[in-house]
Amino acid sequence: MGAYCVAKIDIHDQTTYAKYSEGFLKILHRHKGRLLSVDESPMVLVDDWLGTRTVILEFEHKESALTWYHSEEYQALAKFRFDVSNGDVIVMDGIDLSE
Repeated sequence: MGAYCVAKIDIHDQTTYAKYSEGFLKILHRHKGRLLSVDESPMVLVDDWLGTRTVILEFEHKESALTWYHSEEYQALAKFRFDVSNGDVIVMDGIDLSE
């Protein structure tokens, strides 16, 4: 069963955030994560969905996602994101539909 990381980010400085984006995939792939979606304007069906970017990542399991997120290399890169954005980030288990 996989796990998913969903982030809803409000970016205040695209130039600085681009430094984060430049190194993101290399680190994600090292941790066997997959980028499933990045959307600057998702279609909101209910209530408000504040933010300038929504991201969905996939990992083999929740522990893999947490290892990626807490890794020294990701945290060093994420400082660019932390400095110029705020948002909500969650990690959730996928479901096994094989039964």
